[in-house]
Amino acid sequence: MSTLDDTKTRIILAAIKAVRQYGLEGVRVQNVSDLAGISSGAIYRHFEGKGQLLTECFTYVDRQAAAIFEDLKLNPQEMRSNPIRAVKGLWLPYFRFWTSRPDETVFYYRFRDSAAFPQYDKSRDVTYFGTFIGMVRAFKEVFPRLESINKDLLWLHVLTSTLLYAKYVVEGILPNNEETEETVFRLLTTGLSGYLKPERHSKANRK
Repeated sequence: MSTLDDTKTRIILAAIKAVRQYGLEGVRVQNVSDLAGISSGAIYRHFEGKGQLLTECFTYVDRQAAAIFEDLKLNPQEMRSNPIRAVKGLWLPYFRFWTSRPDETVFYYRFRDSAAFPQYDKSRDVTYFGTFIGMVRAFKEVFPRLESINKDLLWLHVLTSTLLYAKYVVEGILPNNEETEETVFRLLTTGLSGYLKPERHSKANRK
């Protein structure tokens, strides 16, 4: 017998799939209920309506994406000796998270690009990104030049580019292989490499 949480998760997964099939604006509660194999009334027992359902879908996927960083470790020595490789070690699992989840990728991209997202973003709780934020802080301590970059602009650059290319992969526009991963990563980090240089000390300190 399904628990309340099981049913709610089934509805969320069905809604994510339905958005990929019908679009964010075009999807209806009936589409979700058909995919979930439950009545429309059952959906309304868990969600007030389509708007709340879609925002909870976004939070569900957002938390899964953030959890990727929980299992990753920064190597301080590699961060100094080969910062681009250190960045890639964090970025690649994140990119593969999206390319291995077509429904979630298309949903996430469409919701972030919707008129509803800016208002939702103002009140959303992103404390579950704490591990990732800690990693960014560690990079800034080693590479102070990163402090000169607008953090919102940097995050938008990384997230939007990663998500867009992952969407191209799951839609079959780009092949899902290592060559695509390498090319996307190089494009993503071309402008970042100049900031990943430790502070230079005086000649006296370098002796």
